[in-house]
Amino acid sequence: MQFASIRLVTHQLDALVDFYSALTGIEANRPAPPFAEFRLPGATLAISDESVVTQFNAGAAVAGANRSALIEFQVDDVSAVAQRLPEGTHVVMPPTTMPWRNLSMLIRDPDGNVINIFSRPAGL
Repeated sequence: MQFASIRLVTHQLDALVDFYSALTGIEANRPAPPFAEFRLPGATLAISDESVVTQFNAGAAVAGANRSALIEFQVDDVSAVAQRLPEGTHVVMPPTTMPWRNLSMLIRDPDGNVINIFSRPAGL
């Protein structure tokens, strides 16, 4: 089995695509108007309009309803990512050193999904 992706379901596709483009520094692949994906090393983040889930996935997901998962991106420099966040990004927790020594920052995307941007100290 191969892990393929995590998909966010939204009512504001373009806002999420713009947000994740700014966050990741890459452009989304848009194979169809209601769908986008960011192919990153290690995982793919997919985003689709809720209409896709309603039409093709039996309405199994509801846009903007997630409050139980964190999307995590490991980076070399948390401060550099913080500097390029889109204006108005809700910062839940500013860069903070965790007890296990990771530097971590929590933000929310336009749908309210929590994102952990973190770096590990050298040697871990």
